[in-house]
Amino acid sequence: MSAYLARRALSGAIVILAVAAVTFGLLRLVPGGPFTSEKDLPPQVLENLNARYGLDDPLPVQLGRVLIGVPTLDFGNSMKFRERSVREVLAQVGPVSLHLGLQAFAIALVLGLGVGFVSAWRRAERGRAGTGDQALQALVTVGIALPSFVVGGILIYLFAFQWPVLPPARWEGPLHTILPSLTLAAAPAAYIARLSRSSLLDTLSEPFVRTARAKGLTELAVVVRHAIPGALYTVITVLGPLLAALVTGSFIVELIFGIPGMGRFFVTSVTDRDYTVILGITVLYTAVIVGANLIVDLLYALVDPRVRVGEQGGESA
Repeated sequence: MSAYLARRALSGAIVILAVAAVTFGLLRLVPGGPFTSEKDLPPQVLENLNARYGLDDPLPVQLGRVLIGVPTLDFGNSMKFRERSVREVLAQVGPVSLHLGLQAFAIALVLGLGVGFVSAWRRAERGRAGTGDQALQALVTVGIALPSFVVGGILIYLFAFQWPVLPPARWEGPLHTILPSLTLAAAPAAYIARLSRSSLLDTLSEPFVRTARAKGLTELAVVVRHAIPGALYTVITVLGPLLAALVTGSFIVELIFGIPGMGRFFVTSVTDRDYTVILGITVLYTAVIVGANLIVDLLYALVDPRVRVGEQGGESA
């Protein structure tokens, strides 16, 4: 296991460095620079700014500086907020997006698994889809189809204006996190529900489940102790990318609810061509994705005993 973790950590570090290098190259390919949009800037001042941020150094030197700063997210000061370092900016906006993403992930997981497993169980008991199951499937389809800005608008209308029980925007306390978290979790919850339902239905027809029933176990014990662990294996495969997407992909939701997170700040940095902040947020996003995928790989071994991680150079079943 430790050798496997070391290999995955090394490959993850290589991926992060590669993403940082590619991002650096793409930023330099775009015409203009961080200070070209500032009008009436004397040439001498522009030259001094470029020198201050090392933009007049040869590109290999700049790239080397970026790669050295990757492990500590030390990319210097923001080129837009010149008195603040990239790490200070990330320390301010990162926890907000992380909180929002993790809360949305927890909601999506609970709702998705609950709806999916209950729907599959009722479908298996009846031998056909009942009215309630069909209604849940219709709700899941709607949840997948609706974009987050529509879901957010509906929730704001219902719970902030029609029944004013929750604040419609800003990020000032626990109540302010409910609507944006529900908005961000809607589509992932629907997707998990559909995946867990189909996975549990498939698992309930497996030979080992029939064997468990033949031993005289109650249907509840068969489902909880045998079928659901088998069905979870399929669901876990999508949790890593889903967690990374929720933590890093909340720009629309942050914009709708006025949340000062990484997504909104990233787009502002791109508009301002703030090279250092763009690099910092991109590297942090990549690290989250790499870490989430690693956690999912390790969960395979916990959920499915047939999987042994790292014993023979990777995963085996």
